Amino acid sequence: MSQFLLTPAAGKRLIGLALSVHPAVRASIHSGTLVIVAGTTNGYVAEEVLKSLGQEYGFSRKRFFRGLVLPPGKTTAEGRLSDESGFPGDVVIVKGIWQKGMSIFDVADGLKEGDVILKGTNALDLAHRQAAVLIGHPQGGTSIAALQALVGRRVRLILPVGLEKRIPGDLMSLALHLNLPGQNGFRLLPIPGEVFTEIDAIRLMTGVEAEIIAAGGIGGAEGAVWLTVEGSGEEMDRTEELLQRVSTEREFSL
Repeated sequence: MSQFLLTPAAGKRLIGLALSVHPAVRASIHSGTLVIVAGTTNGYVAEEVLKSLGQEYGFSRKRFFRGLVLPPGKTTAEGRLSDESGFPGDVVIVKGIWQKGMSIFDVADGLKEGDVILKGTNALDLAHRQAAVLIGHPQGGTSIAALQALVGRRVRLILPVGLEKRIPGDLMSLALHLNLPGQNGFRLLPIPGEVFTEIDAIRLMTGVEAEIIAAGGIGGAEGAVWLTVEGSGEEMDRTEELLQRVSTEREFSL
């Protein structure tokens, strides 16, 4: 058993690396359609996926989001940067080729079983492996497009989400409260997709089991988690090599 500290930035890179080798993601890349919906965590996923295809040229994480949570003084009144100028589109890959400039809305109606959507979230109930998205768009935005494909045509929906987004409350109860008529601010939409955290990433890439034992820090470790991991000697060697690889990832900056 060993312990490792994982910052949010390192966690995003770890999730990106793991999803770039995820069997369902690889299958959709080569024989169907993969949609990576814009978001900060998914920016790392898109980098790693495009790099694996030799098509990373022209992609940047800098504007790969539709909304962004920032500290007070750097945001809109609702706490998010929502300026979409310079937005490059989502990353849509059809049979191994990146369709530059396209978004989920361009392809959602044609997605089918075997295709995959990767959609980030804002809240994580780790105990029940459920996640939810803050909604600011009056028609529900990309979440509704993803749900239509999931429920209507059994498109696989994977939810990359960092452990720093875990919350203690029941997501359905929170959604009922936030979505009531007369309330202000964001709405909340629980999403019935497959949660994929740093713990899932480590398991997929090394075979070890991991769990959170502590959290927090300062000087760039805010939101960091201490993980304990356990596995065979060979698995532990792979884990140490992997986590060393991502450990110095710099925090996301605009």
